[in-house]
Amino acid sequence: MLFDTHAHYYDEAFDADRDQVLSALPGAGVGLVLCPGCDIPTSQASLELAEKYPHVYAAVGIHPENLDGVSLDHLDQIEAMAAHPKVKAIGEIGLDYYWVKDEEGQKRERDFFDAQLDLAEKLDLPAIVHDREAHKDSLDLVKAHPNARGVFHCYSGSVEVAKTLVILGWTLSFTGVITFKNARKAIEVLEWAPLDRVMIETDAPYMAPEPYRGKRNDSRYVSRMAETIAAVKGLPVEEVVRITTENGRRLFGI
Repeated sequence: MLFDTHAHYYDEAFDADRDQVLSALPGAGVGLVLCPGCDIPTSQASLELAEKYPHVYAAVGIHPENLDGVSLDHLDQIEAMAAHPKVKAIGEIGLDYYWVKDEEGQKRERDFFDAQLDLAEKLDLPAIVHDREAHKDSLDLVKAHPNARGVFHCYSGSVEVAKTLVILGWTLSFTGVITFKNARKAIEVLEWAPLDRVMIETDAPYMAPEPYRGKRNDSRYVSRMAETIAAVKGLPVEEVVRITTENGRRLFGI
C-alpha cells in the first residue's frame, strides 16, 4: 500500500467531494495519508480529518506564507494540538524566499522556523520542511537544531545539499515534479539518494504528475512517483512502494 506523505485535504479544491476522495483511497491502493496544516485553522482541520479517517494522520504547524497576523505566542496552540495521538509531525514549516523578498520578512520567516524546530525537538516529533529558494538558510537552521529530524518535502535543492541533509539524518520527499520533462535536477538527486531516505507525496491538490498535469491532484496519483523512482533506480515498482511506505511509517511513528 502506498503512503502519500503530504496532502492538503482541507483545501477548498476538495470541498465538493472530500469524503468521496478520502474514503476511496484504501481501495485505490493508498493505505496512508499525512495531512499537514499551514496555520492554526488548517492544522485543526487536518486533525479533524485524521480523527474521521483511520488511514489519515495529521501534522500541525505554521507555513512561512501564513505568518500575517501571527505571533510566536500562537505556537502554544500548535503545541496543544500536537498532543493528539494522530498528530505525527510539526509542519508544514520552513522558509519561502520566492514570495518574500524583503529582509525583514525573511527574518520573520527564519524566527518562526527556528521556533518551530525548537518545538519539534521539545516534543520529539519530526518536522515537515518547506524550502523554496532558501536552501542555504534552511540548511543553516537545520544544522543549528542537531536534535531535529524530519523531511524536506517537495525536495528542490542540489545533490550537495541533499548529501548534507542525509548525513544529518533527514529524509527527502518527492512530488509529481519528478515526472516532468524538465525535472533534471530532481532526477539527479534521486539517482544519488539512498532509497531508505526517500519518501513520496502528492502535495495535493497541487502539482499533479504527468499525465495529469494541470488537473487537481489527489493521493491516487502518488503511484506515479513510485513508478518514476523505480525507473530511475532500476527497481520493481512494488519494491519502491514497500520501501517508501516503510520510510514514512518509521519517520512518523505510524
